Amino acid sequence: MTMTTPRIHRAAPNDPAPAARRMPAPVPRWWRDASGVALWALLVAVTALWVAHGGIQDLGSLGDGLISLGRLTGLIASALLLVQVLLMARIPWFEQAWGQDELARTHRLVGFTSFNLMLGHIGLIVLGYAASSSLGLWGTTWDLVVNYPGVLLSVAGTAALVMVVVTSIKKARARLRYESWHLIHLYGYLGAGLALPHQLWTGQDFTASTVATWFWWTLYAVAAASVLVFRFAVPLERSWRAPLRVTEVRRDSVDVTTVTVAGPGASRLAAHGGQFFQWRFLDGPGWTRAHPYSLSAAPDGTTLRFTAAHVGDGTHRLASLRPGTRVLVEGPYGRLHQGVRTRRKVLLMASGIGITPMRALLEDLQQTPGDVTLLHRVHDVDSAVLSDEVAGLAAARGARYLVIDGARIPDRATWLPMSASHLTDADALRHLVPDVHDHDVYVCGGAGWMDAAHSALTSAGVPAENIHLERFTY
Repeated sequence: MTMTTPRIHRAAPNDPAPAARRMPAPVPRWWRDASGVALWALLVAVTALWVAHGGIQDLGSLGDGLISLGRLTGLIASALLLVQVLLMARIPWFEQAWGQDELARTHRLVGFTSFNLMLGHIGLIVLGYAASSSLGLWGTTWDLVVNYPGVLLSVAGTAALVMVVVTSIKKARARLRYESWHLIHLYGYLGAGLALPHQLWTGQDFTASTVATWFWWTLYAVAAASVLVFRFAVPLERSWRAPLRVTEVRRDSVDVTTVTVAGPGASRLAAHGGQFFQWRFLDGPGWTRAHPYSLSAAPDGTTLRFTAAHVGDGTHRLASLRPGTRVLVEGPYGRLHQGVRTRRKVLLMASGIGITPMRALLEDLQQTPGDVTLLHRVHDVDSAVLSDEVAGLAAARGARYLVIDGARIPDRATWLPMSASHLTDADALRHLVPDVHDHDVYVCGGAGWMDAAHSALTSAGVPAENIHLERFTY
């Protein structure tokens, strides 16, 4: 394979002693277990309420049995819909335990499961009522929609959720601009809200007992409060009380821009190298849409810096930002930081613009010479973003920095260039890092490349819990 150790073209960046930086606290492993148990406990509680309200007894006849199963699927669908909201509410304990990568993928799985159960709920309820009615299938459907309280609103909510689900299918998602997809996705909140009146007015399992009423009201209230507090109140409070402003905009290449912001709020955010923020710049139309950018330098208490490739409207605007522009941030987010590390040796793997969090991690990690290796996969050496800075940092901290360049291997899912086509993905890793199985590994890059890198790491013997990923496409 083609492998290059870049020359240092300018002075190495300042490198404060690791002890001088505030290290992130280790993330307790039991947080993951506790949140997983809470999810299953929620589903058990929903099922138990259905049983307590005669769900099993109603299975004795065709019509009542279909309606009872429809109630159960509707209840679980509603619970999972609210779980979706909680997963993406930026609740700190969930986010730190799982990271946005796993939360987003779980959100997607839970979302499709909830949607399918919701369709099952609609079908079973209609068939159940039609079985004991003289109106027929279509007549019963019309009667339910027009005459039952809240059902028409739930139909509108279902339509909103259909739009969200359809645009979340990967092929459809790939055709949409990020800004359009994000706007459409917000209709999921509308869908959840429009389903509430139907449950309040006609949902037997919502109103059958005081326990059931309190259970569902509490669940809705927790979901709504989580969004209002962690998606809106906390970010706004941080951004307005301690304002951040753009201090420097640097064009690294035709399609890459580095932005530095500073202000009294920077020291209060407790950010660490490898994490990312959702950024909003108050520079005109479009400021309401947030974009996720990883820090490309370790926070120093006064400034935050990110580097982004121009891949959409939001990133193209970065090059035209002016110093002094006000900045709103949500975060920090992500598990690509020192707090999830469990081993002395660390391997950082990046492709393309994925080098940005790795550059910050390289600067932030506690290390002694020889502890850290950074592999940067690029099409050619000239396109290696921040290579001078990374080379300087690596030299200052005693880390290995290898740029692996070349065109990708056609017809093969791999992290390697064509020059390494004679090697398996795992063998190439072992060649570059012989004891890779004894490393914590941080990975960031394109989705397909990350999947190939993850597979190679697993094949090379790296335990799953020591592989830390951050995806920005789902």
